[in-house]
Amino acid sequence: MEITSVYSKKRREFGRQCKFSDYTPPASKDGTIEPDPSLLDQYVFKNPCDAACQSAPEMSEHETNTERFETESHGMSHVEGGWPKDINIQEAEQTIRFRKKVEKDEVYMGVIQRLCNTMEHCIKQNNSIDIYEEYFDDVEDNVASAMPEAKVVNIFRDQQKLSRSVASMCWSPDGGSKLAAAYSILDFQRGDPNIKLDSYIWDISNPNRPDMSLKPSSPIVSLEYSPKDAHTVIAGLYNGQVAFWDLRKGSQPVDTSAIEHSHTDAVRRVVYLSAKSGSEFFSTSTDGRVLWWDIRKLSEPYESLDILASKAGKETIGGTALEFESTMPTKFMVGTEQGSIITCNRKGKTPADKIAGYFYGHYGPVYTVQRNPFVPKNFLSIGDWTCRMWSEDIKETSILWTRSDESFLSDGCWSPTRPAVFFTAKQNGYLDTWDLLQNQAAPTLTTQICNSALTSVRVQDQGELMVCGAKNGSITLVELSESLRTAVNNEKSAFTAIMERETRREKILEGRQRELKLKEKQARAPPPEVEAGEGDGDEDPVAKAEADFFHSMKSDLDDLRKRRAKRRGGGDKPEEATSKTETSTSLSAPTGDDVSQKIEALAAKDGGGAETSSEDSSAKPAAVDA
Repeated sequence: MEITSVYSKKRREFGRQCKFSDYTPPASKDGTIEPDPSLLDQYVFKNPCDAACQSAPEMSEHETNTERFETESHGMSHVEGGWPKDINIQEAEQTIRFRKKVEKDEVYMGVIQRLCNTMEHCIKQNNSIDIYEEYFDDVEDNVASAMPEAKVVNIFRDQQKLSRSVASMCWSPDGGSKLAAAYSILDFQRGDPNIKLDSYIWDISNPNRPDMSLKPSSPIVSLEYSPKDAHTVIAGLYNGQVAFWDLRKGSQPVDTSAIEHSHTDAVRRVVYLSAKSGSEFFSTSTDGRVLWWDIRKLSEPYESLDILASKAGKETIGGTALEFESTMPTKFMVGTEQGSIITCNRKGKTPADKIAGYFYGHYGPVYTVQRNPFVPKNFLSIGDWTCRMWSEDIKETSILWTRSDESFLSDGCWSPTRPAVFFTAKQNGYLDTWDLLQNQAAPTLTTQICNSALTSVRVQDQGELMVCGAKNGSITLVELSESLRTAVNNEKSAFTAIMERETRREKILEGRQRELKLKEKQARAPPPEVEAGEGDGDEDPVAKAEADFFHSMKSDLDDLRKRRAKRRGGGDKPEEATSKTETSTSLSAPTGDDVSQKIEALAAKDGGGAETSSEDSSAKPAAVDA
């Protein structure tokens, strides 16, 4: 209902201020306003009657992607300057004379005195108050209760227009300030002949432009920094060669192996050895070989090993992953295309002796094999849809494994600062973070890195940063939270206890499985058949057993009679007793047929065992005779 108020005034009063006053409508005697029934027809009743209103202001959200601002680093070397033009700075006499002249100037003396007063005031402040003091240093942070988090910091993109996948990455050993990344197209016959083959060295503080380019003769598939020299990089190429760069000498490789002495397929992994010279490394490829190299003589390998499918056979299988632990200088592991992991020892004289054992568990190529940095006897492997953890004590099966994921796993690694934390990369673009102390059935944190498949992950040695390479050529720099990089109290001992517990469980299950297989094998085996005429000249074993039993019973009875006769006394009585005993024993001793008949009778009567019945039947005559 609309309420209106109409008032009128004369024309001459237009524009004047309105003056309102109180008005009291006519009321009844008691002061109430009487209802007007005529107004009832103007109302409409609603049941129920709901009305909603929003008191908060309406706001809109807009997003825009601004163009990245590219920065360049420039520097200059300032040696000495500020001298007048008539002063030659190469002449020491002229510079000394000019300094003395300036020091005698009154303006110079006044400026120095004012600066000294200000400097003295600041020094006194620093001495009285420690502005860098850290309070509550002794209080431990409870990082275990903090929620795990992974935050994207930067993205490094391939400089080529045609997207190439990130095949391998490696952190520099000088604190992880630089990152080496290998770019290649591993799909057969998908490469563009006009595309550049460059791989890059990135400075993590500058994602706009690579710090340096590596120009190989073939696309780089795997690379690694030297652990002793941050300027040396080795790489395995797509055509099977290996090469190494000295970053101080430029983008071209210093040396490359001869093609006739190299691998015949792409080099999937290169790993440095813990040699004193720091120049030795080894590589593996899908051609089924492991080769050892020295960068001082890279023309040909100085040692080789064929990856055998079995110790007894001669068939070779392709290698896809390598693992080497510096604390075990002669041992290494190889992941294969067929899903097996081979442990090897270089001390062996023959190829079969160098292969120590096989671990089977994956249904596809093994992309990663890595030992735990805190417990080296336990290692993880990445392949098919699962990540598996193994112990060197058990080769038949893994001791822990993740559930089969919907997406294929492509890479993974342990945390260098926490024993129980590891990471897995999937082909749907997600990164899973696992903490075995909190949950062994599901990942602690799942982060979507990009919309493309992840191909490689590497964690910085300090555990603070991690890089994830993708198939579209992008490298994502991820910062890990404090709870994912700081170990909790007694984490190593707790992780070791978990691994040992699972190892014992698998050993028990393995022994039980062997026992069941042996029983099943014995049940399927046919009973041995005795041929006719066999053993006719030999003694019957049943008769021999009966004779031995009766002989032992006779000896026991003889001893009993002698002891009784000795207690009674008498010279000839023991002999008579002995003779009587022998006679009665010989008479009362039942034959084998009698024993068999008594055994059958007792077995039919009360189901007693043959051995018990035999003892009772043989003991009864002795008791009667006694």
